[in-house]
Amino acid sequence: MATVTRSEKRAPGLLKGGTDGNQLLTVGTGALLFVLLGALGITILLIGTLIEEHLFIGLVLVPPVLLKLTSTGWRFARYYTGDPRYVEEGPPPLLLRLLGPLVIFMTVVVFASGIVLMFENPHQNDKVFLVHKASFILWLGLTAIHVVGHIPDMVSGLGREWGPSQLRSDTPGRSGRAMALASALVLGVVLAIVLSNNFAAWQHFMSLGGGGG
Repeated sequence: MATVTRSEKRAPGLLKGGTDGNQLLTVGTGALLFVLLGALGITILLIGTLIEEHLFIGLVLVPPVLLKLTSTGWRFARYYTGDPRYVEEGPPPLLLRLLGPLVIFMTVVVFASGIVLMFENPHQNDKVFLVHKASFILWLGLTAIHVVGHIPDMVSGLGREWGPSQLRSDTPGRSGRAMALASALVLGVVLAIVLSNNFAAWQHFMSLGGGGG
């Protein structure tokens, strides 16, 4: 169990918990992304008829993805700057460490290209569309390996954070972590609603057989 310093005990809820709190936030965000990405995957299988849903869920994903990058980036920074608590926890397995930067890079490319496509004329974005589709295929493979590698930690972490009382950890900051997850989800929904006016052009484009299926 991670050591919690006095300053962390006095900190706001989200900052409490030390390395264990960081891990639980990362696990919780990963679980949220797992559900949203599963829903996004369904829209991809039926992209011709579910293009609006695809765009909506894609936008909802943006804040949770940023939260996940922040929590993992914090651990990365603290470990490689020599914070004793994070050094004691040790690094992730070698394969996941090697894949990590690639997953982050492809995540940025997939979502950045997707957002660019949101604001471009569907009939004049072949290059960006190609980047989005190609990067998604690479990202999907890398993310699948990443998720499978973290499933044991995810199951264990969810049990310690949200399981029956006898299984829960006493790591401080649970309410702050819950608020962070809820806020990311709400912000994503708000973002999707605000930008939903941009969906119509893509719906028309796909109805004409655009995008190659």
